[in-house]
Amino acid sequence: MIRLSKADLEMIEVLKTSGRISVSDLAKTLGVSRSTAQKRLERLEASGVIESYTCLLAATYQRSWVSAHVLVTVGPKTMDAVVQCLSRVPGVEEVHSVSGEFDLIVVISAPSVESLEASVDEVIAIDGVQRTRTSIILSTRIKRRP
Repeated sequence: MIRLSKADLEMIEVLKTSGRISVSDLAKTLGVSRSTAQKRLERLEASGVIESYTCLLAATYQRSWVSAHVLVTVGPKTMDAVVQCLSRVPGVEEVHSVSGEFDLIVVISAPSVESLEASVDEVIAIDGVQRTRTSIILSTRIKRRP
């Protein structure tokens, strides 16, 4: 496991909010030379700290989407297969393994109630899924991640 410096953590924070920032702008933001920023970025990528870059939808656009938390109970020895299937369900953004009454929390987002329902139905149909409980997210009161 790579040991992250304060400068590494600062770079990661900038990239979390603006993954498409140019290396030149990243260097300016961090107050370092372009070559220093490039080397640090390459080291974080090569070591696996930065796995990929992604597209984040604008809040004004995503506000019209509907999201849900789907609590899932899986059968014995089916966790890996269920998670593999979940990775292919449209709209699945996050899958969390949790303690308690359920085994997983699946976060799904979709552009309409109909497409959200279709994704939830796909989750329910996965072999190994024993039980689900779905809660539609009405609003997000606090979100600290971009």
